[in-house]
Amino acid sequence: MQRTHNNRAWWLVLPVVIVVAFSAIIPMMTVVNYSVQDIFDPSTRFFVGTEWYREILRDERLHDSLIRQFVYSFAVLAIEIPLGVAVALSMPRKGFMVSLCMILLALPLLIPWNVVGTIWQIIGREDIGLYGWALGQLGIDYNYASNPADAWVTVLVMDVWHWTSLVALLCYSGLRAIPDVYYQAARIDRASPWAVFRYIQLPKLKSVLLIGIMLRFMDSFMIYTEPFVLTGGGPGTTTTFLSQTLTQMAIGQFDLGRAAAFSLIYFLIILLVSWLFYTAMTHQDSDDA
Repeated sequence: MQRTHNNRAWWLVLPVVIVVAFSAIIPMMTVVNYSVQDIFDPSTRFFVGTEWYREILRDERLHDSLIRQFVYSFAVLAIEIPLGVAVALSMPRKGFMVSLCMILLALPLLIPWNVVGTIWQIIGREDIGLYGWALGQLGIDYNYASNPADAWVTVLVMDVWHWTSLVALLCYSGLRAIPDVYYQAARIDRASPWAVFRYIQLPKLKSVLLIGIMLRFMDSFMIYTEPFVLTGGGPGTTTTFLSQTLTQMAIGQFDLGRAAAFSLIYFLIILLVSWLFYTAMTHQDSDDA
């Protein structure tokens, strides 16, 4: 028997294709077009080929911002992943406290990014902010507006406060998916809490942790609003990350050609890291199977 194919079903995919074309493909092609041109105004532009790419790859600002970005992203992962796992392990498994904990964890995730920066701008002040006041009472000379180390730590603490809940919720869902039979076998074998975590919970959380690491790395690598509102990228360039460097180049200097080349390099870095995480997740799924 020959199977009949109804090609009219492709019409159902057409709206998605149109949305993707207008929201992703056409803007991407526009950026590619800008990256090979020197643009003076909407009607005056000259083809320069790969000149902007060569200049961007030799730009010290890009190198410095890239190093700061990677250091910041890895610092975020080093703190938020273990802390999120610890919070998930300490959460109750049943009762009304589960709903209460879920609500409390979800609250920071519901706050807009610019509001998060404003909140920590107030909290970090030594005169009216709780965080700045507490450090002052401990005898710590703290000023995130003028001290580079204080600014860096404040942005890092702000991100941990804002996004650790996401890791905790992901890990909690992974823990709830573990069948009770594993815990019953551990009790029969009189396994210690560390052994339960090491041989039961952690292996079952690998896929969830990979998703959490990927999401947090991607988001922290593209961070812009929170440090911009909190410190404006300062003091100096201490908290100026890749996204803010790109914005300064495109809007502040109106250097659209260089900014377009910069954004494509930025995109390729994110795409490469996403591919690495996807490969790791694929290998993890094959090992579990």
